Amino acid sequence: MIESIKGVNSLFSANPLSGVTETSNPVSAAAAQGTATGMSFAQVMGDMATDAANSLKLSETKSFEAIQGKASTREVVDAVMNAEQSLQTAIAIRDKVVTAYLEVARMQI
Repeated sequence: MIESIKGVNSLFSANPLSGVTETSNPVSAAAAQGTATGMSFAQVMGDMATDAANSLKLSETKSFEAIQGKASTREVVDAVMNAEQSLQTAIAIRDKVVTAYLEVARMQI
């Protein structure tokens, strides 16, 4: 999951003001920068969801391997902790998206 979040960094440049001049429109500069990276918001969110699901599957697999005696306790704990962190991150993002949607829905046209 953390690797997915690190992937979001590719959407931003090292210098936040790169490509923006006094006369340029910040919105169009940000849009141009987003198209330059080739990643969309939906793609990033989809990748994060896929990574979270894979983390949960790995945790479940490690748990079954531990029951069979094929995995150590440390491996199981690491997998479960990683899955828990992924799940908490996904829940936090979901809550933020729902809150943003509700704010937009309350706006007057």
